[in-house]
Amino acid sequence: MRNGKGLSAVKFIVLMGFMSLFSDIVHEGAKSISGPYLGLLGASATVISLTAGLGEFIGYAFRMISGYFTDRTKRYWLITFLGYTLNLLAIPTLAFVGKWQLAVLLLIAERFGKATRKPAKDTMMSFAAKQVGTGWGFGLHEALDQIGAVAGPIFLAIAITLKNGDELLRYKFSLSLLLVPAIISLLLLTTARILFPKPIDFEKTPSAKTKNLVTKSFAWYLAAISFIAAGFADFPLIAYHFNKINVVSASLIPLFYSIAMGTDAVAALVFGKLFDRRGLMVLMISSSLSAFFAPLVFLTRNLFVISLGVCLWGIGIGAQESILKAVVANLISIEKRGTAYGIFNTIFGLAWFLGSFLMGVLYDRSLVALVFFSVLMELLSIIMLLFMIKSNQ
Repeated sequence: MRNGKGLSAVKFIVLMGFMSLFSDIVHEGAKSISGPYLGLLGASATVISLTAGLGEFIGYAFRMISGYFTDRTKRYWLITFLGYTLNLLAIPTLAFVGKWQLAVLLLIAERFGKATRKPAKDTMMSFAAKQVGTGWGFGLHEALDQIGAVAGPIFLAIAITLKNGDELLRYKFSLSLLLVPAIISLLLLTTARILFPKPIDFEKTPSAKTKNLVTKSFAWYLAAISFIAAGFADFPLIAYHFNKINVVSASLIPLFYSIAMGTDAVAALVFGKLFDRRGLMVLMISSSLSAFFAPLVFLTRNLFVISLGVCLWGIGIGAQESILKAVVANLISIEKRGTAYGIFNTIFGLAWFLGSFLMGVLYDRSLVALVFFSVLMELLSIIMLLFMIKSNQ
């Protein structure tokens, strides 16, 4: 990081981090209330969980195609712009629908936009992260990103609280305000494109070409992240649970999401830096910690215990958004990295979809069964990581 290229890489990461900050105000803010909002429009717990899972699956599955075209065309910026435009503008439009079916379509469209831009953006970020340490680079971006994830729910909580009218009207008003940070995010993305037209130049020493994309190590890694994703409940289901048991008021639910995102930001920095020094063992530690969020969140009414569970959930998200991407950057060469991110995200999304759907079904039948499934999946991921480490020896 002493050379000019390293300093430029940091500037790029920070600028993209601020762009993501405003982007996260939009979609993470909306995510913090999407469960209750769909409920107010008439959706059931199963529909809410299915929407979250299906949205993630579609959002992740298309990344395989997007990643392939990223590698083939090298049009990193164009693909990123197209994705962000759909990703950001779908959310404010939620304020103008009156049926849960239309709201579901918009939430899925938002995920589709993210799928379009994600492999291209992650690949550009990996070029810069290689200059400063992949764990630290992705962790720094994630920490800035999560400032928006914290601010978004707080912003919505304030808007919902101050707005007069029934609960549905207040939710609609708050969603309409998200158009402002959406526009700011697109302006910052434009600035990054002007200042850094060729991010691929950051990677000073290209890694050796990967002959076979799916190596034994990558295969074990895909198995590990599948279990991580399958056992990780999406926040709309958690928010729905809080609303249903009436332990947290509607206006305070976004604040719990802010707590998780704040923990996420700190965890991304700490575990990202440790990953550069200690490798996969750090991912195993973070998975062990986050494995026990489910019993603390779903099996108690104590606010302190629930808050601790939300923090453990945030640690898991921080690891997913920093370390998981860093591992791919270390395993795969430049030529196939976009495709690798596409495969990684598709497998992750499929597992997330199946796990989210099953947890939604289990929620309507047995909270104990839901918790058992969640903890089991996270612990199995640790076993897969051990096999991955062994395969490298």
